[in-house]
Amino acid sequence: MKHILVIALVVFGSFTASAQDLESFFKDSDAFFRMHVKNGKVDYDAIVANPSELNSILEHASKISIKASDAKNYQAFWINAYNLSVIKGLVSNMPTKSPLDDKGFFDKTTYNLAGQKVTLNTIENKLLRAQFKDARFHFVLVCGALGCPPLINKAYLPSTLDAQLTAQTKKAINGSFLKVKKNKIEASEIMKWYNDDFKMNGTTEIDFINTYRTEKVSEKAKISYFPYNWSINKQ
Repeated sequence: MKHILVIALVVFGSFTASAQDLESFFKDSDAFFRMHVKNGKVDYDAIVANPSELNSILEHASKISIKASDAKNYQAFWINAYNLSVIKGLVSNMPTKSPLDDKGFFDKTTYNLAGQKVTLNTIENKLLRAQFKDARFHFVLVCGALGCPPLINKAYLPSTLDAQLTAQTKKAINGSFLKVKKNKIEASEIMKWYNDDFKMNGTTEIDFINTYRTEKVSEKAKISYFPYNWSINKQ
């Protein structure tokens, strides 16, 4: 009986420590975004001058243990980890005008996160999109360019994640992500590159747009795509 009790206490203690680590990660990430992000743009110069806070958060993130079965914590962790890693990648290559200036920025450069080495593409495509089939991820994963949906100045949190995903999707669909003129729609190339994500479960791109758009568009509208702006999202 004592043996079982000891095992139970060890497991409970590990679970508690893991939860505390994750809570601390969210808290520190939130403080970092609030300090360095304004109107969707990042103060890279300030981070370059003092990178210790970002490095500390990512070091912390490397030791966190998280499973996809814990969906909200998992998604919130990887969204924040992606956005922080993008900032880290850009800071490491300053001065730079675009994430594309660094060859392999998305598919070669690796980051130590949650006990594994991952690229930005791994986080987006394998750890999030493939696991959860949610097109709203495209509006919260920020690639460090002006063509991306804007980076918010707070962390994504498990308790508010669904509302945050929806809010950012609505902001993009009702904002610069779409240019609507009568029955013609110009959309960000994100909708071209990840077209299948916006047509899941038998729906169309127009169905997706009208789910989040205040002023609905015609089902007969023609969609084209405007060029992506890869300039860095720097303050």
